[in-house]
Amino acid sequence: MKSYARYASVRWLGTRQRGKGAINTPSASLKMPLHGTDCDISRGGTNPPELVAAAVAGSFSLSLANELGKAGYKPRQIDTMATVTVEHMAAGWTLTQIRLDVTATVPKVAECDFVDAALQAKANCPISRALNANISMCAKCAPN
Repeated sequence: MKSYARYASVRWLGTRQRGKGAINTPSASLKMPLHGTDCDISRGGTNPPELVAAAVAGSFSLSLANELGKAGYKPRQIDTMATVTVEHMAAGWTLTQIRLDVTATVPKVAECDFVDAALQAKANCPISRALNANISMCAKCAPN
């Protein structure tokens, strides 16, 4: 069985509402301020739900490219937006839903093959599988 590990580190100072922090990754692709989940995005930086959305969108796009490749297609472009919904529940703030909106340009793809690949990608996306949230999707094949 193959495996690999990746990590990120965070230093947080203060309370969630008034604190501040920084997130770092070994690749330095995420070296930025970290804010509470209800932060004002005009301050720059990011927050955990936004990072989850980015991880899901990235992982799903790679999964879709893989599924299309296995079906014999070569996607030109895949644009995925993941919208994460966070709700305040009895247990606290909870990620309850993720919506994927994907549009792909795939030469000569049959609509049914594209839909099958998108559904397989959604089911096989490793980040999505790790989350306990309802994930909905709207997948469109862009005209060539």
